[in-house]
Amino acid sequence: MRAYDLAKPALYALPAETAHETTQRLLRAVQGTPIQSFLRDRYAVSDERLETEAFGVEFPTPVGVAAGFDKNARVPRALASLGFGHVEVGGVTAERQPGNPKPRMFRLREDEAIVNRMGFNNDGADVVGDRLDREPAPDVPLGVNVGKSKSTPLSEAADDYLYTFERVGDHADYVAVNVSSPNTPGLRSLQNRESLERILGTLSDAGADPLLVKFSPDLPEPAVEEALGVVDDLDLDGVIATNTTTERPESLRSPQRAERGGLSGKPIEERATGMVRFIAERTDVPVIGVGGVSDAAGAYAKIRNGASLVQLYTGLVYEGPSVARDINEGLLDLLERDGFDSVADAVGADL
Repeated sequence: MRAYDLAKPALYALPAETAHETTQRLLRAVQGTPIQSFLRDRYAVSDERLETEAFGVEFPTPVGVAAGFDKNARVPRALASLGFGHVEVGGVTAERQPGNPKPRMFRLREDEAIVNRMGFNNDGADVVGDRLDREPAPDVPLGVNVGKSKSTPLSEAADDYLYTFERVGDHADYVAVNVSSPNTPGLRSLQNRESLERILGTLSDAGADPLLVKFSPDLPEPAVEEALGVVDDLDLDGVIATNTTTERPESLRSPQRAERGGLSGKPIEERATGMVRFIAERTDVPVIGVGGVSDAAGAYAKIRNGASLVQLYTGLVYEGPSVARDINEGLLDLLERDGFDSVADAVGADL
């Protein structure tokens, strides 16, 4: 039995957000200590077949941590020591925000899922920017996810995103624009062409490079195609697919399925993989696949459907600290089985 399986009952006895904060404190405590090197020796998988390149950045493995886990850039080096090939921190907003009232995060244990309505709770761009200035960078690529402050009118969103980028962008190997969280009122309406052009154009003009945009799985296909037109017109560097969904599949069994917020984890895996494929068939920019990834088979499915990289968050909650190692080792087996020399060779194999 894995050590994490022994720890699960204690963690699951805590409210979901409390357990998350406890995990963050533990990671913060080991970051920068000899324990971090021990974790890397235990969990990191080093193999040139896993190395890949996307939007001009070199990644040691394709498996990364999605935004939301480390909102305030407190533990990116500790997360890297768990074997992740990149870490995306945030979402960061221009203003410090407490987020929505608690409770706001719920485990759907029977479904291996989470519902959250956090509301972009974070320390704000000034504090996070200062932290990134002060602390060493992780030894894997660092993405920064930027969102809109709740108090900022939609008409002023571009300037709000720009302020955040100017405070945190210097430390990012890529910047991801979040216009798809379901927990900030009106945010998803910014996925229309006019708003996207204004926001992404402003950041592009300010030197955000590489610049990616993160889409909702609830966006209708014609709207996705229109948004991809903006990606191509502005010569953006990549797309992240997908964020959480407000829909509730009929397969959900957990009582917490009725909670408001964005659903993540296993129940959205197939849908997210389908959106990765839909996007990859319509654009040449790299796609980061997110949604339900918790094992090598799921990661490999997204890669074969066009994802250059994959990310997870909920999978870390249910599978524990070995999840990146287990996925990377499994990917090596799958690559060998199918005769691919590298992960890059497998990208889009099913298209």
